[in-house]
Amino acid sequence: MKPPSAARRPRTALHHGRELSDDYAWLRAGNWQAVTRDPDALDPEIRAYLDAENAYAAAIMADVEALRQTIVKEMRGRIKEDDSSVPAPDGPYAYAARYSHGAQHPAVVRTRRDGGEEIVLLDADALAAGKAYFRLGDFAHSPDHRLVAYTADERGSEFFTLRVRDVSTGNDLPDVIEETSGAITWANDGRSLFYVAVDANHRPNRVMRHIVGTPSAADIEVYRENNPGFFVSIGKTQSRRFLLIETNDHETSETRVLDADQPEGAPRLIARRQKGEEYSVEHGTIAGEDLFFILTNAGNAEDFKIVTAAVSGQGRRAWRDLVPHEPARLILSFTVYRDRLVRLEREGGLPRIVIRHLPTGEEHAIRFDEEAYSLGILDGFEFDTETLRFTYSSMTTPTRVFDYDMATRQRTLLKEEEIPSGHNPDDYVTRRLYAPAPDGELVPISLIYRKDTPLDGSAPCLLYGYGAYGIAIPAAFGITRLSLVDRGFVYAIAHVRGGKDKGYRWYAAGRRENKPNTFSDFIAAAHYLIDTGYTAQGCIVGWGGSAGGLLIGAVANAAPELFAGLIAEVPFVDTLNTMLDDTLPLTPGEWPEWGNPITDKAAFDLIRSYSPYDNVGAHAYPPMLITGGLNDPRVTYWEPAKWAAKLRATKTDDNLLLLKINMGAGHGGKSGRWDRLHEVAETYAFIMTQVK
Repeated sequence: MKPPSAARRPRTALHHGRELSDDYAWLRAGNWQAVTRDPDALDPEIRAYLDAENAYAAAIMADVEALRQTIVKEMRGRIKEDDSSVPAPDGPYAYAARYSHGAQHPAVVRTRRDGGEEIVLLDADALAAGKAYFRLGDFAHSPDHRLVAYTADERGSEFFTLRVRDVSTGNDLPDVIEETSGAITWANDGRSLFYVAVDANHRPNRVMRHIVGTPSAADIEVYRENNPGFFVSIGKTQSRRFLLIETNDHETSETRVLDADQPEGAPRLIARRQKGEEYSVEHGTIAGEDLFFILTNAGNAEDFKIVTAAVSGQGRRAWRDLVPHEPARLILSFTVYRDRLVRLEREGGLPRIVIRHLPTGEEHAIRFDEEAYSLGILDGFEFDTETLRFTYSSMTTPTRVFDYDMATRQRTLLKEEEIPSGHNPDDYVTRRLYAPAPDGELVPISLIYRKDTPLDGSAPCLLYGYGAYGIAIPAAFGITRLSLVDRGFVYAIAHVRGGKDKGYRWYAAGRRENKPNTFSDFIAAAHYLIDTGYTAQGCIVGWGGSAGGLLIGAVANAAPELFAGLIAEVPFVDTLNTMLDDTLPLTPGEWPEWGNPITDKAAFDLIRSYSPYDNVGAHAYPPMLITGGLNDPRVTYWEPAKWAAKLRATKTDDNLLLLKINMGAGHGGKSGRWDRLHEVAETYAFIMTQVK
């Protein structure tokens, strides 16, 4: 079966005096807003084109169906089917998420805190029955535990519908609110519910207050953000004293607080936004003084510091350092309890948890021994507690959940991720390497491989990368990757610039004018793995998704000879055209990350120089698997479709190029835990067949 032909309908436009030709613009014909709400609104010609691409990919992958099914069976065998989270206490109850045997989606349950009969509050698997797509968004119980509010996306387009359920009856109330961002927060009265509404361009821009039992048409607008580059979110302090209304782009933020006991009041601004300054807010006390605790990079605190301010509020001039800025110690997040401040920070590329006793200022850290690992703080529901719950894993060690007594410094293992088919961490090695980049910087690489894997250059390698928005890829445990590692692969994560793996400086060195560093770092990581014998040229498969798909696209143009294959999931590859279109959901908010090519010629020229779609060349490319989602509001389906069409028409080789557009999902692919395994297994089957 042959792939569909690439129809060509040239379109020409001028930007900064330069002519742009977009031969495949027809693939985005029609109203994308309508498609995200109703996939049937897709232009029939485009649907036929995508269906033909999917049919071609399915026909090719049919040859490895047996391998795919074997991998699915392996991965499913590593998942405990009747699993549950550790119950989180809140007053008289404890709440948890539980999977039943065979279930795709979890049930939210609760018990009395001291034990007793379990009550199912919400069965997401039942809600998903008969639906092609279902994803549970937020879930929040009311402070009096009588009601639960939840949101769900039933298209993959990230339009979440909000509903409220009466715990005593198990029935949903008439309250139904469409097209929210998915986040919900209760005021302390147990009847005022706050949510974020999205605008016509799918941007979360309004905080609304809903009174349970009233029509949604009567909901009150609490805050509206008029800058299309700033998105709105809501939350609540750990103390439950204040509701938080946060607005931000990728470099600037602003927070308003609302007394959770007075939900009809007006939000109060903490500090007016200043370009390039970020801050987030918590609440607590020191020596009886009511304070806001603020994590911020204000005052040139590149790697952030924590300050305090009186709740009465006097703006930035009243902020006082509590945890001063230390270069190369990046404070990632923090939580405030009655007598403790807990912060998660990264130093030397590794995370750690630091606990401060607020009355005395005494601090101590929780440390770990492996070369590379991942930590997470589970805030829980309670404020008046000496118990911190955290997670730990490494690339060889399954996730462990601990309760840590912050007073006695004793940790208690509550749960370890169970691998039913068996897993011995001693059979594997995890390493942290450092690859020299062209400019002398050292790029961290996290590895996992079996102890019996030869390190003489003969092993195949999967090299993963992301490198954007300051997101650090954790060196965490992953059950799916063992299907590669157990077949002799070296699984590597390149912590390239654009993430915060080595502090905020590492992020700044891979964004805007420095974006090309992300790509050269990934290539440097590949070369280092070759030079040190972990693999060989032509034995590496590169993999990235979303902004990591941009990375893969740029690398495909710059160094195709290094790779046996490339995987680009929902790839942001039509970078220039997207950044020139301010009607798309994310574009205005993305300009601080990439630059604004509409107003800035230098940004235009730089983006054009690396945009994968605009730089497809008449040369050989390795085999490629490209995926997308029809309902994706983040990376619209036409980006991978246009890129694949241009590659087909331009490249000089006969290597395999597959385009798969999920016609019933969005940015994250299929939603069920088993359905998702089939997508991963198909990708792994592609990888294995490209590395001989």
